Amino acid sequence: MSLIPTLAETVSRARADLRMGLPVMIGGHLAAAVETLSSARLEDMRRLGRPVLAITQRRAETLKARAYDDGLARVQVPQDADLPWLRALADPANDLRTPMKGPLFTDRDGDPTPHMAALALAKSAQLLPAVLVVPAHAPAGLTVLAPGQVLAQLAGEAALAPVAAARLPLLSAEHSRLHIFRPDDGAAEHYAIEIGDPPRDQPVLARLHSACFTGDVLGSLKCDCGPQLHAALDAMGQAGAGVLLYLNQEGRGIGLANKMRAYDLQNQGFDTVEANHRLGFEDDERDFRIGAALLKRMGFAQARLMTNNPRKVAMMENHGIEVTQRVPLITPRNRFNTGYLDTKAEKSGHLL
Repeated sequence: MSLIPTLAETVSRARADLRMGLPVMIGGHLAAAVETLSSARLEDMRRLGRPVLAITQRRAETLKARAYDDGLARVQVPQDADLPWLRALADPANDLRTPMKGPLFTDRDGDPTPHMAALALAKSAQLLPAVLVVPAHAPAGLTVLAPGQVLAQLAGEAALAPVAAARLPLLSAEHSRLHIFRPDDGAAEHYAIEIGDPPRDQPVLARLHSACFTGDVLGSLKCDCGPQLHAALDAMGQAGAGVLLYLNQEGRGIGLANKMRAYDLQNQGFDTVEANHRLGFEDDERDFRIGAALLKRMGFAQARLMTNNPRKVAMMENHGIEVTQRVPLITPRNRFNTGYLDTKAEKSGHLL
């Protein structure tokens, strides 16, 4: 029956539930994001069974907790542990101020798949990757999912549908058009700025630009995003044609709130990669398949890609877009972003 939610719609609903502090059922386990969990719901979950805190292996390494499972650790929650205790493990903001959080004991028996699925769902909701998990029967009214279905859905590639497009004169190019694309998984929309009328049978000058509110809008000096955005548009305007894909993957895919958490850690002395790891994320959580899908949706098969990141080139090539040329996009440094750029080069392989 078409009125019953699809798997993608159910996963999207579960993502929204976690953001609002509502637990979801995954494979016979009740799972709640620590970031949004209330004290009342914590106590109700305790009454149902023995809770464990699922955290990523990256976060576990910081906390000196054993990660017996692939990519995660299941930390045993003491009987007297309260919500501040859970949040201290989930959020590294005060790690340096209160470094002693253990000893932490972790589970190694049983099926960790529900915990993996719950963590993946929290990440997709752009919450801290820390989830309280309790084996329980499903209370009425909660979203129910199988762990394998969650992992498969989140690992899959969303279909992108055009929603609207209109002429939009820009400072860089008066003859330009803005296209809006909506994914079928309930995630944020992505945009394509088409400069001029680039022929579909030739390599298009293209840029995959991940959203950066602080750099693109506020003019932050901590990164090179704003200058890169405008340099790319200027280059396309001068060339008379090009496509800039504006992908809503703020903070390398971890979201603006977590990006600000990473900035706070950077202010404590950690570099970009170290900050992401302490939060429980990988160096880069973005999905560049979206860029390849958008270009193909617009009728392009080849691109001259404006990037300093070889990973973008490889990802485009692996997903059906022939990159005929990598076009460097180097912008001036300043005293606030030099360390950030050095880390991009040394740890993330950017060619700067």
